[in-house]
Amino acid sequence: MPHFLIKKENIENNFLTLKDEETISHLFSSLRVKSGEKIKFIDEFETVYLVSVKEISKKELTGNVIESYASKRKLDFDLCALISVLKPDGMALAIQNAVQLGAREIYTVYSNNCAVKFDSIKNKKDKWQKIGMESFKQCERADIANVYDVQKFEDIFKLFKKENILVFAEKYDEFNLKEAMATVDKNEKILAVFGPEGGFDENEFEFFKSQNLKLVTLGNLILKAPNAVCAGLFGIIQNV
Repeated sequence: MPHFLIKKENIENNFLTLKDEETISHLFSSLRVKSGEKIKFIDEFETVYLVSVKEISKKELTGNVIESYASKRKLDFDLCALISVLKPDGMALAIQNAVQLGAREIYTVYSNNCAVKFDSIKNKKDKWQKIGMESFKQCERADIANVYDVQKFEDIFKLFKKENILVFAEKYDEFNLKEAMATVDKNEKILAVFGPEGGFDENEFEFFKSQNLKLVTLGNLILKAPNAVCAGLFGIIQNV
């Protein structure tokens, strides 16, 4: 069951009053929610509310809170992903995968082998954030993942300890995931770096090596970029 964002102030004496236009439109027009149906909501303090709808119109939803509890649907460490810009369908899937696997920050970069033109990715940040938000609702995440606009590798890497940056590479792999995770500081943010459809080029590999970053293998199989995001992040979770 997907959940929907509310503010703590929307709940008073175990009664929900909601007037947010976007959420109401989705529930009323798209999902065709009726009186008596049960819907999950989550507030800014990561409290989940199971609500029995009393009345719903195009402008307002009211309902009784049946139960409330602190959400546990988040990781207990800061996992981040850096995704090289992909074609639209692949980018959407990569973002969805990252959100579902608990990434709290999703950075984007235009790497040399990107299969899309640079001009086509202007002003995409809001669209990518919306994709992330939809996935957040569907998988009942407790914490919202932030998706950032395209930046340079070096600017993103400055935000992380070098030992906490893992570059997933289809060649020049120096570590398996277990070896790479052995020197990660688990109390700091971890960044998983993923290439585009064509992989990283030689200049980028040389840059990664010059920064003493870990080049990590996912094994002998070649994965499509969105699937590599899924495999890499899941592997980190299993090895923390």
